[in-house]
Amino acid sequence: MTTSRTSPPDPVVGALGFAGLLPQIAALLALLVLGPRWHDAAVIVAFAYAALILSFLGGMWWGIAAQADVRAPRWLWFAAVTPSLIAFAAALLWAFGTPSPRASLIALGMAILGSLVVDRRLRAAGLAPAWWMRIRTPLSVGLGGLTLVIGIFA
Repeated sequence: MTTSRTSPPDPVVGALGFAGLLPQIAALLALLVLGPRWHDAAVIVAFAYAALILSFLGGMWWGIAAQADVRAPRWLWFAAVTPSLIAFAAALLWAFGTPSPRASLIALGMAILGSLVVDRRLRAAGLAPAWWMRIRTPLSVGLGGLTLVIGIFA
């Protein structure tokens, strides 16, 4: 099987990536369709999943920096820890700052969308494969957008 340099090396990679949107889609549907009884659970699941994936992105960047054939750019190490710190700050904001999760969910959604800046820099530096942005863009826009919508309805 031949693959393009701009496509993931295996179609399963793309399928698994897009499957990662399913928990947030389910949380949004629960929020909009299942009624008030499910509101809190849907919001908590959406927040937890967005925070988890944001932290995962940082771990992914740390792994890229650690395996770099040449010394990884210093900015990448800072970028790699930032997502977890943002997720933690969003949790603190909701726990101690506001009774509504709205601001925290919007912060997570914006951070996930903003992660594309790091992904683009990784690709430009040659630290990510040619197909990187082809999968990272729809996944970040999808999860970030879903999280923002949940934040609006939370």
